[in-house]
Amino acid sequence: MNERIRQLARQSGLIQYDTDGKMVDVEKFAELIIQECLLSLEPDPMAPEIDYTVEEKFYGRSAKKIKRHFGVEL
Repeated sequence: MNERIRQLARQSGLIQYDTDGKMVDVEKFAELIIQECLLSLEPDPMAPEIDYTVEEKFYGRSAKKIKRHFGVEL
């Protein structure tokens, strides 16, 4: 699990331990949250009031930064 994801999970109380003392994996949950964040940034090509090429560039840069920050490839 990425260290930043582990830190956030610890802070939120999501990291739990089973009866054998092993940490329960929350990485998939974190990846799904990150994926939702990336989806929310995607430009809408049907929106007439935006410059789609600018939005697409913004999305590309933002998505790379988010992935790099969390060390997650989706």
